[in-house]
Amino acid sequence: MNIQKTLMNTLGIEVTELSEGRIVATMPVDERTHQPFGLLHGGASVALAETVASMGGFALVDPTKEAVVGLEINANHLKGKRSGIVTAEGTILHRGKTTMVWDIKIRDEEQQLVCISRCTLAVIKLKKEQ
Repeated sequence: MNIQKTLMNTLGIEVTELSEGRIVATMPVDERTHQPFGLLHGGASVALAETVASMGGFALVDPTKEAVVGLEINANHLKGKRSGIVTAEGTILHRGKTTMVWDIKIRDEEQQLVCISRCTLAVIKLKKEQ
């Protein structure tokens, strides 16, 4: 999968672990992910959460027939962070034929929760080429 021209690359998101129903990724907290007051931007946390859910979900479908897309996401920002690395752990809560629901916890280096999120993915059928 080529991430060179994607938001993942722009934000420095790196997947460190991927197994069935579980995914872990990291993101730096720096000028790319700050809001104007020098804190981790909530939108960057949400982008990390949706990336984790989407990549985890994509690993559970047949990529020749299906894809996954974000349908809904929510997030609670629990702690500010100015520098370092955050780690997101996503676990699947529901795996249906047309939807998946993922739980994502974003923690700092001391394992303190920075953000919690839940993301619903739609499982879509790919159009057959004619």
